[in-house]
Amino acid sequence: MASVRVTEILAAVRAGSPHGSGLAAGLVHACARSLPVSGVGLALMTAKGPAGTVAATDGAALELEELQFSLGEGPCVDASRSGRPVLQPDLAATGPRRWPAFADGALAAGVAAVFAFPLRVGAIHVGVLDLYRDSPGVLDAAELTEALSYADAATLLLLHLQTRSDGETVPLDALALSGARAEVHQTTGMLSVRAGIGLAEALSLLRARAFAEQRSISDLAHDVVRGTVDPTDESDDP
Repeated sequence: MASVRVTEILAAVRAGSPHGSGLAAGLVHACARSLPVSGVGLALMTAKGPAGTVAATDGAALELEELQFSLGEGPCVDASRSGRPVLQPDLAATGPRRWPAFADGALAAGVAAVFAFPLRVGAIHVGVLDLYRDSPGVLDAAELTEALSYADAATLLLLHLQTRSDGETVPLDALALSGARAEVHQTTGMLSVRAGIGLAEALSLLRARAFAEQRSISDLAHDVVRGTVDPTDESDDP
């Protein structure tokens, strides 16, 4: 996940929001500038569906997110559930059969094409990055690669905003610099599902175990992914 391009995207977003107050807005606007799209929206997701809009570049993007939140249907819902991008380059041709209510509202709002990218960590539903165009058209291979980089950056950004439950956040640059960090996020998602706890609690569990063993959280996460350590097993505590 933490590719060179993802690191570049997050660095640029952070530079544009030195106090951290506009990171999500900065990312969706940067994405819209980098790709041949009319607007971009970023939404939180749960296993049950949309949980709210984080940022949107304009009114049509916001309406796109609100439609899916209100109706519980649409490309972002399907992308989050399946874990795969949902690409609709001609919404008028294919949307009404797949999402009748959503397609009517989206077309009325001037949306002609939608590209939804799921943001997930393991089995954890983090969010969806939605791109739209006001005219039909596909994303070519290079544009799709760029969109996927923005989706990875958006995943890390949402984790940055949600990781700590006490109001503090993990530094954004620390999330993007290495594959080891991605492994920590993967492990956090695994633990969250296995123990039935939130992401913040799962990360706290990892931190506590790493502190007790006087080792780095990255090393511990690597062992959890390999299956040699289970932080939820109290009998295995040092």
